[in-house]
Amino acid sequence: MINIVGKQILRYALVGLFSNSAGYCVYLLITSLGFAPKATMSVLYLLAASIGYIGNRQWAFTHRGNPLASAVRYTSAHLMGYGINLSLLLVFTDRLNYPHQLVQAAAIPVVAVFLFVCFRYFVFPQNERKLDTDP
Repeated sequence: MINIVGKQILRYALVGLFSNSAGYCVYLLITSLGFAPKATMSVLYLLAASIGYIGNRQWAFTHRGNPLASAVRYTSAHLMGYGINLSLLLVFTDRLNYPHQLVQAAAIPVVAVFLFVCFRYFVFPQNERKLDTDP
């Protein structure tokens, strides 16, 4: 039987697989039309993160705590995830001249692992009382 962490990882992976696969295909399409990679990633990141909140809160982590508090923590986690993603593009594409398509493909799992840890222990914790009562 899969324990709760295994179940969360599986569900998180399914939500992420769906949203990131769709987002990456849209990223490739938009950048192939001549749009800037970092601007395209920025817009798509915001869109995917917004959609992902519902899937992750309700299904992957079955969170029953305060939705406003978790939304604030979710935004904080994603701001850090966005910073990681943008930094990877800046370093590997702009400085080291790797193709942005490959860098973005590699950035997705890096950010995903970071976000899973944040979601599990900070955004949608099992014991939320302490986080919801902190100022």
